[in-house]
Amino acid sequence: MGRRTVEFNASPRPTLGVEWEVVLVDRDSRDLASRAAEVLEAVDREASPTGPRVTKELLRNTLEVVTGVCDTVGEIAEDLTATLDAVRRVTDPLGLDLMCAGTHPFARWDEQLVTPDDRYAELLERTQWWGRQMLIWGVHVHVGVNSVHKVLPILNTLLNHYPHLQALSASSPYWTGFDTGFASNRAQVFQQLPTAGLPFQFGGWTEFERYVDDMFVTGVIDGLSDVRWDIRPSPAIGTIEVRVCDGIPSLRELRAVVAFVHALVVHLDERLEAGEDLPTLPPWHVQENKWRAARYGLDAEIIVDAAGRERLVTDDLDDWLTRLEPVARRLDCAEDLAQVAQIPRRGASYQRQRATFEAARARGADKPLHDVVDSLVAELREG
Repeated sequence: MGRRTVEFNASPRPTLGVEWEVVLVDRDSRDLASRAAEVLEAVDREASPTGPRVTKELLRNTLEVVTGVCDTVGEIAEDLTATLDAVRRVTDPLGLDLMCAGTHPFARWDEQLVTPDDRYAELLERTQWWGRQMLIWGVHVHVGVNSVHKVLPILNTLLNHYPHLQALSASSPYWTGFDTGFASNRAQVFQQLPTAGLPFQFGGWTEFERYVDDMFVTGVIDGLSDVRWDIRPSPAIGTIEVRVCDGIPSLRELRAVVAFVHALVVHLDERLEAGEDLPTLPPWHVQENKWRAARYGLDAEIIVDAAGRERLVTDDLDDWLTRLEPVARRLDCAEDLAQVAQIPRRGASYQRQRATFEAARARGADKPLHDVVDSLVAELREG
């Protein structure tokens, strides 16, 4: 019996898709509310045949808002807005608010209810304490790729930009009521799952197929979705899926980050088309950059080339925004890409959360983390 092959259903153009995990918050207690099943049932009753697309997740406090196949960031925003509006028509009368961040500031992982599902039950049986800790949320961005031969070169080079995406989206400084000292505690927690974390840097698709076959043969995975890398191929739909980002609190920031990912993937694709070899970093530099961005966020000094040269992540980001601007114009997302530069100026979510906490504490608030939840709820509502 030969090794299994993995068919990549190439996308004819660089389409976009987004999965945005949002959570249900009780309006009075500001704690998480395990009422997703009730909300999903009501949303499904209201939905037309084509939408809205809202799915269940591991925990019963979480909804995943999923777009259709889009061509532009503007279409992504319209799709997500329509779905969130449909969800709010259900949640508002129930006394529930919607929030998005990498973690909830004070909720306890051991009090959360798990969605009834054989796959989730099997995951938790295998991963035990670490699986129960997965009180974390993120944003996944899919970009279509037109050839299987481009997928891994693009993926390997996207790892050079891991710290930029992590620093921009970091929104999980708090964990069960404590400040972890990290900009993204989510990044540290999620990589504890088997097959999660950084992808391997394969030299070609055959190597990837060999890995997948080994994982099936040894019982590590039952399907490709069990490979939970931070950036992974999605062969069935012909995309590269970028899963680096923490939960992003507002539509404006989400548009900016999606524009950055879209322009970056298309830029790398065009360099391959031009016959260029794409630059990569040694895996040990990639790993160190992930840690630095998770710990220090926008203050991270990152390694930018194989020779070990370092730069402040925001300085490197500024150069990349200039480089990608012509690509973004062609993709009709230049204004959204320009918004990326505003995130360090306004403060990333982890910085805003800490500032809200300190302001609440300074005025003598009893529960300053409640103010943090309120600020996150307001950001998602105001867009």
